[in-house]
Amino acid sequence: MLSAGSAGGHGGVRIDGAPVATAAGLFTVSGCMHRVDGCAHPCTSVRWTPDAGDHAVRVDGVPVLLDTTAAMCFSAGLVPQGPPVVASVHQGQGVSSR
Repeated sequence: MLSAGSAGGHGGVRIDGAPVATAAGLFTVSGCMHRVDGCAHPCTSVRWTPDAGDHAVRVDGVPVLLDTTAAMCFSAGLVPQGPPVVASVHQGQGVSSR
């Protein structure tokens, strides 16, 4: 599960009281129980691929992470684990890899 805590959002810009998540943010990964041949290979990082075009939504020049932003979870050995499942931490949920 990946959760966007205070480090995941841009402190000065908020939507409905929550910080806006940007590509520069740090996120906590938890709940990723990916296994290969019976051995645990949990997700440790996520690479976001925000829109880089002229029409991209940005905060202080940094791309905003939208619900349509592509991403991939990776293990510590940088093995792709699949796309993350994202939910708001403010609703008591987080993000996980499928």
